[in-house]
Amino acid sequence: MSEFRGIPPGPNVGTQLKALRRKQKAAQKAEQAEQLEKAAVSQPENTEATYTIARPSLAELKQSDIEAWFATQGWAPFEYQQQVWRAFQKGHSGLLHATTGAGKTLAVWLGALLRMAQLYSKGPKTRGAATRITWITPMRALAADSTKALQKSLTALVGDCDVAMQTGDTDSAARAAILRKPPFALVTTPESLTLMFTRASSQPNLSKLQILVVDEWHELLGNKRGVQLQLAIARLAQMNPGLQVWGLSATLGNLQAAKDVLLHPVKAANKSTLVQGKLPKQLIIDSLIPDTFERFPWGGHLGLNQLEFVAREIDQSASSLIFTNTRSQAEIWYQALLEARPDYAGALALHHGSLDKSVRDWVEQGLKTGLLKAVVCTSSLDLGVDFLPVERVIQIGSPKGVARLLQRAGRSGHAPGRPSRITVVPTNALELVEAAAARHAAEKRQIESRFSPQAPLDVLVQHLVTVAMGTGFKPDELFAEVCTTFAYQNLSRAHFNWALAFVEKGGESLAAYPDYQRVAADDEGTYRVPRRDIARRHAMSVGTIVSDAAMNVAWMTGGRLGTIEEGFIARLKPGDCFSFAGRVLELVKVRDMTAYVRKGSRKNATVPQWQGGKMPLSSELAHASLQMLELAHQAISKGKKPALPELRALESLLALQMRWSALPNTTNLLIEELHSKEGHHLFVYPFEGRTVHIGLASLLAWRASRHKPGTFSIAMNDYGFELLSAEPVNWQEWIANDLSKSPLFTTEKLFQDVLDCLNASELAQRRFREIARIAGLVFQGFPGAGKSAKQLQASSGLFFEVFKKHDQHNLLLGQAQREALEQELELSRMEQALESIQSKTLAFMPIKKPTPFAFPLMIERLRETVSTEKLSDRVARMVAELEKAAQA
Repeated sequence: MSEFRGIPPGPNVGTQLKALRRKQKAAQKAEQAEQLEKAAVSQPENTEATYTIARPSLAELKQSDIEAWFATQGWAPFEYQQQVWRAFQKGHSGLLHATTGAGKTLAVWLGALLRMAQLYSKGPKTRGAATRITWITPMRALAADSTKALQKSLTALVGDCDVAMQTGDTDSAARAAILRKPPFALVTTPESLTLMFTRASSQPNLSKLQILVVDEWHELLGNKRGVQLQLAIARLAQMNPGLQVWGLSATLGNLQAAKDVLLHPVKAANKSTLVQGKLPKQLIIDSLIPDTFERFPWGGHLGLNQLEFVAREIDQSASSLIFTNTRSQAEIWYQALLEARPDYAGALALHHGSLDKSVRDWVEQGLKTGLLKAVVCTSSLDLGVDFLPVERVIQIGSPKGVARLLQRAGRSGHAPGRPSRITVVPTNALELVEAAAARHAAEKRQIESRFSPQAPLDVLVQHLVTVAMGTGFKPDELFAEVCTTFAYQNLSRAHFNWALAFVEKGGESLAAYPDYQRVAADDEGTYRVPRRDIARRHAMSVGTIVSDAAMNVAWMTGGRLGTIEEGFIARLKPGDCFSFAGRVLELVKVRDMTAYVRKGSRKNATVPQWQGGKMPLSSELAHASLQMLELAHQAISKGKKPALPELRALESLLALQMRWSALPNTTNLLIEELHSKEGHHLFVYPFEGRTVHIGLASLLAWRASRHKPGTFSIAMNDYGFELLSAEPVNWQEWIANDLSKSPLFTTEKLFQDVLDCLNASELAQRRFREIARIAGLVFQGFPGAGKSAKQLQASSGLFFEVFKKHDQHNLLLGQAQREALEQELELSRMEQALESIQSKTLAFMPIKKPTPFAFPLMIERLRETVSTEKLSDRVARMVAELEKAAQA
């Protein structure tokens, strides 16, 4: 066997997984036998504690049984858990918000069991073979964990119920078994639930569903998967008006709004309850403060300088998670830790979404059983999975959001009464400000809000075909049902009729093509899918998750390592080396959407750059960062040291920024102007995040060019943006001292100006690719014969151009434009940023040299044109010159 370095060798993954499972089952049996033996010795005969052997039927279950079981575990119910149980028994729907590891699952699950016991006790008519509880999880990886957790308590409490699991990974035999004999409770995903509506045979079972639970609701609320789930809830509520719906969440800022979105289809039938489980759980958030750092930060290299500290923290904890914000960063840190500590081989693992499922399963099992000491991971381990052995979380770089920080912190100490600890390791000096701000915002519970998309027509189009495949529908009835959801509550009948005509006839431009006539009305006016091939393609395309174009990575000798973006592999040629899955790999050949590799021998390997690599700063964390700078300014200007350790460490950098310019804060907008050999620079610091700054920079450049024609180069980061022009620009005159009157920062004609200053058509076409897939215009291919990214892009692009020329009133075009502005540029947040700027005072500072805040913006622009090796040399010279000037 080849050397094991945290990832099992490809050909032997199955063998190692089977061995691990055998060990786990043996350990579980031994533990159960030991517990039964202890119970027989320590418990008096015929006491309530013996009910684990002689379990009652569900109809006989009482809250006292649950409390007795809790006592055998050494627990006592929290007040919020009892509040949830009472709400369930009153027939309420609701939302439970509680910290990670505080017992949310047991609160809702046991409440659901008590409600079903209440219903079962009314007589035999309420019983029978049917799924009574459906548990929705946002990730397939969580489904198995959730199923085990629910089954464990169910087995301990009652003897006549079972829990099953159905996801996209469930084989056809298991699906058929579930259809023949529906389980009492089913754990599934939003996509698998929607698929059930495509089968008329599943409708009788679905109509008997009493309780729907949505786990990790915050992960679904703000995207189209959440909209798809809203439509599913509306359909279930139409089948059973007494349906109870509950959501679980740990990190949400707008709880009441989140509850209203989830329960909108059932709120008229059931009373609703919002439960907040406020438990005294200790949360420790601290920062690694480097001994030294540059006063002119320019990149993410600082993090690896703290490698030894991270290794020491791993040594001191039984089990740790090292979170990074990107998959490429995870690969780099995994390799670096192994090189620094070769003894970690076998005890350190890597986990991210592009690794093969068998590898990820192996890592998760190793964490649960304590076989692994540390795992370098991404957001792939953010959610829900219960890793009790994990004592410590280390966050590489800023978390970029308060909710993300809390979610990751909760992966440690994942049990009531155990402290959770997370340490932020900054990758550049200014991230120390973000670390202090994140802790401050977390303590104040200033958590990001999430909002439901409004009436996405691509999801509606898909839903129409889904319902037509199952029971069929009559337009008036389905329109009324769809309008019970929050997302479509304001849907006009005209837009609904357009969507119906689009799936019935293909719209104005596709009417001649039978493949796009996906539904047809029968003699009774019920719409159904007329052809089996259309139904088959639709069933394979259900869902709103549009994967990035990816190809498999596999060994030449057999065995799969995971997936990687097609665009990255396209830039390599056979013989090139790259780092993936914790290994250096040499590309041998590319065939049938698979990159075949062998072990590489070169140390210098390219690290794949996955899409979404630059995570923008959230508005809550951005505002908190400005508050931190304000505190630092108040202390330094009075000759005092800042109170927070992160700000004390930055005192030299911040003092230099104040000496050469000023510090941004919550009440002023700092703008710096600099003339250099490159040209004329304008630095603006709104602190609104990278995505908003792209739009703001483009908007200002375009508005300025209307006054005086000119060309601008743009650079941006999370703190601000730079505009560089060859010719001088009288910025101070156009900006004006009163920002509320500045023509550059006005919100008037914002929508039109953004359309004019950006290539809105190109942005909309990129968004249309996703819309076309969800709406069923583009078929991604049958299993094993998937289409390439170029094929999909070409197909969606063709539809986009055809609609623009021959179907200009196609509502999907307008949706693409809206989504491009909202999701690519965050137009609503840009408008809020401009309104905030108008209320601030202007701090306009002509500067002679780049300040500590301006320097990283200049480097952002330079790295686009200079290779990494040359860039580092050039930056070193620039830093030396600036430090010399600072000491003068």
